[in-house]
Amino acid sequence: MIIPKLHYISQGNSPKEHLENIQKACTSGAELVELCLRNVSDKKILETAAAAREITSHFQTRLILNGHYKIAKDIKADGVRLEKNDSCPTIVRMHLYTLWQMIGGTANTLQECKNHIKNEVDYICLTPFRNKEIKENIHPAMGLKGYKAILESLETETPMIGFGGITTTDVTEILKTGVTGIGVSEQITTNFDLIRTFNQLLSASSTKEQRHEF
Repeated sequence: MIIPKLHYISQGNSPKEHLENIQKACTSGAELVELCLRNVSDKKILETAAAAREITSHFQTRLILNGHYKIAKDIKADGVRLEKNDSCPTIVRMHLYTLWQMIGGTANTLQECKNHIKNEVDYICLTPFRNKEIKENIHPAMGLKGYKAILESLETETPMIGFGGITTTDVTEILKTGVTGIGVSEQITTNFDLIRTFNQLLSASSTKEQRHEF
C-alpha cells in the first residue's frame, strides 16, 4: 500500500470551514486529506465526512478520518488515523474493508511505535514535531533529534509521517532523519498554494533516493 508523502490535516472553525478547506486543498493538488473534526456530534461528523468524501472522490484524493472508524467504513473513506485514546488497531481492522482501507497510528515515543508496528498499522504519525502553543497534557516536541532517535532504533518498512507545526523550511532536514512524509495543517490552511511547494520538496527527496539505489 503506497502512502502519499503529504497529508493535509483539515482545519476550520466549523464543519463548513473544514469542507471549504478540503475543497481548496484538493483543488491545489493534495493527494491525501485527513478530516479532523473535534467537539461535534457523531451525526455532524457523519454528515461532514460524507460531504468530504464527495469532494475528494471528484479529485481522486484520498480521504482519511481522524478516529471514527465506523463512519469511515460507512462513507467508504480510504482509512483512519487513530489517536492514542482510540481503539486498538487490531480491533479497528475488523470493522474496516481490510483489503483497501488503511490505518494510521499516532505516536510520540519509541514504545508506541513498536506497539503500532506489532499491530500492523499501515503508517505511523510521529507528533508533535514542535509545539507552537502551550496546552494541558500536550506531548513533548520530538524535533529532529527525536525523529532520528526513533528511526535509528526501528527496523521497519512502515512509513513514518512527521506532523505538528511543520513548515516548508523543515522538510529537507526532516526527511534526512528517515521520516518518509509529513502532515501539515496550519501553514497549508494559511496558503493552499504551498501544497505545490511541499510536494516539490518531497519529490526532490524521492528523486535523490532513487538515484542512489543499486
